[in-house]
Amino acid sequence: MFAEFFPLLIKRISAHLNPPNLQKFAGNCQAPPEMASIVSETVPKFTAEALKSAAKQSERCHIVPLRLRRAIKKYLREQEEPHMKRKVLGLSESFSQIKEVNLMLPTSTSKELVEDPLKSVECSQRWKIKSAYGDIGLKYREDETMAYVASRMPAVYSALYRVLSEVRRRLPGFSPAKVLDFGAGTGSAFWALREVWPRSLNRINLVEPSQSMQRAGQSLIKGLKNLPLIQSYGSIQALSQDVKKSDRQHDLVIASYVLGEIPSLKDRITVVRQLWELTGDVLVLVEPGTPQGSNIISQMRSHILWMEKRRSRKLEDASGKECKALTTLKNGAYIVAPCPHDGRCPLDNTGKYCHFVQRLQRTTSQRAYKRSKGKPLRGFEDEKFCFIAFRRGQRPREPWPLDGMKFETLKEQHARRNPEDLEIDYEDQFISEDEDVQDEDPVSYDSDVTETDAITENDDWEEEGEETAHANLGSGWGRIIYNPLRRGKRVEMDICRSMDREGTEGSFDRIVITKSKNPTLHHQARRSVWGDLWPF
Repeated sequence: MFAEFFPLLIKRISAHLNPPNLQKFAGNCQAPPEMASIVSETVPKFTAEALKSAAKQSERCHIVPLRLRRAIKKYLREQEEPHMKRKVLGLSESFSQIKEVNLMLPTSTSKELVEDPLKSVECSQRWKIKSAYGDIGLKYREDETMAYVASRMPAVYSALYRVLSEVRRRLPGFSPAKVLDFGAGTGSAFWALREVWPRSLNRINLVEPSQSMQRAGQSLIKGLKNLPLIQSYGSIQALSQDVKKSDRQHDLVIASYVLGEIPSLKDRITVVRQLWELTGDVLVLVEPGTPQGSNIISQMRSHILWMEKRRSRKLEDASGKECKALTTLKNGAYIVAPCPHDGRCPLDNTGKYCHFVQRLQRTTSQRAYKRSKGKPLRGFEDEKFCFIAFRRGQRPREPWPLDGMKFETLKEQHARRNPEDLEIDYEDQFISEDEDVQDEDPVSYDSDVTETDAITENDDWEEEGEETAHANLGSGWGRIIYNPLRRGKRVEMDICRSMDREGTEGSFDRIVITKSKNPTLHHQARRSVWGDLWPF
């Protein structure tokens, strides 16, 4: 009976597996789109080691490059100015006066102007600066410029290097060729750019009204090889007059430690709007890590996001009409760093402020000219800073880093241990006589021991290696604010995070990671520091 049934079965199977029926069968077996998206999102994207690498954004102690330390030392030697310590102290007092001016700005007026500047300024005078940058704030005479190079430039460089390095890690395909540095000063941002993107820079436009600052910057880069085309301007207006309208867009625009020197909030918003119009891709703002600096960054953050949302609404209203003025640039804006979302800052009206710290080894000039209050000067200093990096476009929708990842509890890890792994080989605990013991190099903060004035052939900038894993721009990466608290087998962290996958709303929460519930994340939390990312 089976011999008679078998040929019939083969015939029916072959009839159903001809090409038309086979395509129909394959089409019926495909998962629905919503199920496919769920399956793709549940596949783990990171391993435990890749998570640690992607979340790491901070640097323990930065060493100022030897080429910059050489340039500063040579510049100060050529000046031969006496009473440098007195000049450094005078510069510090000038910075304190600027802080006092910022505190005098009315809070109510600031809030109204940031949220809707059209209510406070007439249309005819909306974006015209009454007092140009350089006519207000610090004028930077020759003595102040020398004091700045000796005491402040290494710290400002270290903070900018930390910020631009994170931009490079978060945007691995971003290599700026044309850069605008507003408030360039003595060129701290230029030196950081050359360290982070040494091969991609073609042209750098500098805006700096102080002639002494311009001369100092030119003196510091004298003798360097393979420099991009550098052009200096005294104001944004001079830049706009000299450059064609089609060539005014820059891949990267930087404004560092400059907005606080403009004591008018209206002028600040005017300047930032002009800088945003000159930005083709990324805009970076950096200010000192003080409550006043954080307030400036928060105001500019609110204004740019409000401005782009308003522009997006106009584009939607004019979707059926021709509107060339609104379609020349990418629509929208989102924050690359440090915020994981584009909503209202959750630290507003909490008494806390968002800032970060970069430790650096002091250079010989800093150790020579900085004063200490009756105590020996440390070999390092901590530079506190606030920053924000915008990018044109819409925030990408990407899976969260912990999607699909499964972590064992400590009890489960103990249960699957191999008894043989617990055996101790006592012979390996002792060093044999045939093995040589090598002493580790002691840590030294004297970073200028090998300094020479000569520029050698090995001083060319080299591109850093690409990261094997990087944190994407989705909303699944939170930011660790302040130092984590390590208490026994638990770690407590204050984290700014996104509440949704679109990144439209954020929150500031304290999370607790225990070793018993998740030893893998606990191990990562114990090694996380202020400024690192945290996966969700």
